[in-house]
Amino acid sequence: MKIKVLGTGCKKCKELEQNVLAAVNEMGIEAEVEKVEDIRDIMSYKIMSTPALVVEEKVVSTGKLLSVGQVKELISK
Repeated sequence: MKIKVLGTGCKKCKELEQNVLAAVNEMGIEAEVEKVEDIRDIMSYKIMSTPALVVEEKVVSTGKLLSVGQVKELISK
């Protein structure tokens, strides 16, 4: 599974990355978690606000800090 956290490095973006890593660890799944900070790469996903979460190249959340539980729910879909 490939998961991306899109964000330029703000506090919420960093927290979302930590929550994604915790969710993956708690679920015991194999996933590649990538932090995308390059604005051109972020813009290619056509999102209007960060942080954003991308699972298997599909944007599943934008503009909010998700809890570990929320991340687990989105990953398991």
